[in-house]
Amino acid sequence: MNGNIRVAFVGNPNCGKTTLFNAYTGAKHKVGNWPGVTVEKKEGTITYDDNKITLVDLPGIYSISPYTMEEILTREYILENDPDVVINIVDASNLERNLYLTLQLIELGKPVIIALNMMDVARNRGFIIDISKLSKQLNVPVVEVVATKKTGLDDLLKMIIHTAGNKKDYEPIKLDYGNKIEEDIDKVEKKLSGQDIDHNTVRWYGLKVVEDDREICNKLNIKNEFNYEEEIAKRKYDYITDFINNILTNPYEEDETFSDRVDKIVTNKWAGLPIFISMMLLVFAFTFKVGNFLAELLNIGFQGFSNVITSLLTSIDAADWLISLIVDGIIGGVGGILIFLPNIACLFLAISILEDSGYMSRVALIMDKFMRKLGLSGKAFIPMILGFGCSVPAIMTARTLEDERDRLTTILITPFMSCSARLPIYILFSNIFFPGNEILIAFSLYLLGVVVAVLIALIFKKTLSKGETAPLILELPAYKKPSPGTILIFVWEKVKGYIIKAGTIIFVASIVIWFLLEFNLSGKTDITTSMGASIGQVIAPVFKPLGFGNWQGALSLIAGIMGKEIVVSTMTVIYGLGDVASDGNMLQMSTKLIAAGFTSLSAYSFMVFSLLYTPCVATLGVIKKETNSWKWTIFSFVYQLVVAWIVAMIVYQIGSMFI
Repeated sequence: MNGNIRVAFVGNPNCGKTTLFNAYTGAKHKVGNWPGVTVEKKEGTITYDDNKITLVDLPGIYSISPYTMEEILTREYILENDPDVVINIVDASNLERNLYLTLQLIELGKPVIIALNMMDVARNRGFIIDISKLSKQLNVPVVEVVATKKTGLDDLLKMIIHTAGNKKDYEPIKLDYGNKIEEDIDKVEKKLSGQDIDHNTVRWYGLKVVEDDREICNKLNIKNEFNYEEEIAKRKYDYITDFINNILTNPYEEDETFSDRVDKIVTNKWAGLPIFISMMLLVFAFTFKVGNFLAELLNIGFQGFSNVITSLLTSIDAADWLISLIVDGIIGGVGGILIFLPNIACLFLAISILEDSGYMSRVALIMDKFMRKLGLSGKAFIPMILGFGCSVPAIMTARTLEDERDRLTTILITPFMSCSARLPIYILFSNIFFPGNEILIAFSLYLLGVVVAVLIALIFKKTLSKGETAPLILELPAYKKPSPGTILIFVWEKVKGYIIKAGTIIFVASIVIWFLLEFNLSGKTDITTSMGASIGQVIAPVFKPLGFGNWQGALSLIAGIMGKEIVVSTMTVIYGLGDVASDGNMLQMSTKLIAAGFTSLSAYSFMVFSLLYTPCVATLGVIKKETNSWKWTIFSFVYQLVVAWIVAMIVYQIGSMFI
């Protein structure tokens, strides 16, 4: 076959679906050893043997029944876009569990190929899989692949082309659900005979109707009288159980795996939480100790670059305002953020190792009992943990939650998690006001974000989202050695995004801030009478009960709504200190912050407010997208501002009694 072929990648979470997609397309989409990594479809195009093949990576699902947003997205895509081939990526080391989705896809009537992934893991565990028997049993092609090692990829492409070229001959197997159910399916099929439905898909629609699938019944305008959902699901599982022992053997099967032995410790009801807290302390220790060391080395380069640019501009008699714009505005603002790049990289490196090892999935299990008291499933803790990196993908991951109440509450509390953009604020203030205790200060702020989120969730349980909490059903993937390639790609993508943000949003923001600080309505002026100072002075009294009622802090926080890193870049522009990591400039920054009225207590209050106040513009955008509501977006903007003010005020006022 020569032409265009559209292929849908479908599989359970953690089956290696996105890894396979990346292997084909050269893309670097995030992969992870836990559920919920892919929450939107991704497309990539390759050419093979004169065929243009479009690959579509769909979210990981356990079923195509419309219970979660991922299941809805996947099912709608297959039905409405009619892919030429559906590639069902199956984890060979968890074959029996994965085959339930396989049967559902086969019944959907589209040509299916099983990509039997992770064969290396299966063999290492002693599994022996009879590929030919599996193919014959399900009447679909089966191809062995190992996505991480890029083996079997050509064989799969050849099978895709062959299957797409012969899709008219495809006849899916038909499971026998018993006389009564089969009779009722036939009745529905007869009702559908006049509708424009592919003959291979008619039976699937009949199955969905007798399962009482509301969405399908409404779509077909059929009033249903049946509900055989449980019976049909049981028959599928029975069918798999009947044949699996003829296909899968494990002569070396262990009663207790390595993952089981580790989980006895890390998910223990007494040890689980202390282990998690210890892990996070190690993450922060690594972020500060190693990150600060690398930042000092990077700072040497920034100092030299700034000096060279200053000398060059002076030698060509550049105007003072131009020198100020480039050195104080652009280099000061952008450099003041880039100097923290090593810390950001260290943070994401540590988090990535925990994710890829499989540990992060256990955190949801550890927290489930506690989260249920707040009216949330432990699964809601996964987006919250992701929020330590960035709130945008974290909020999108809330799609994995089946319950709409859980989704809304999780979306509204996730921005309280301390994202990586806030880290430069902590580093700057803790180095100046809490030398030697930076790790504990940062940890206390991350912990405070979790505590506030928990308290707000408790309030929402009593007000916004009353009802029963959905039970936690969560796959715990096997522990594995973190993949250096996966980790490096993940860290590089985050670092690259940080650099791009510094070169775009922060670059523009630095110029705007410089302009506001250099001019007023009468022209060029002293910084204290500039437009920026005037704006800050109007807002500053609001922060006086919080301990930092100065215009510099107020203006920095206003600018930080664009992105929390801009809080630091604004301060470096205000004080003309781009390379704040140097000892000399850190001393100058300390002197100027103290002169502006900052103390150790007000500095901590400032960090608390920075942690909790209104999320950045990008986060507000994704809240609007995920809730499809301006009401909740505006609510998030306002209520986080109020919560931040109240908590920072309490911290400062109570602290003032003792300091």
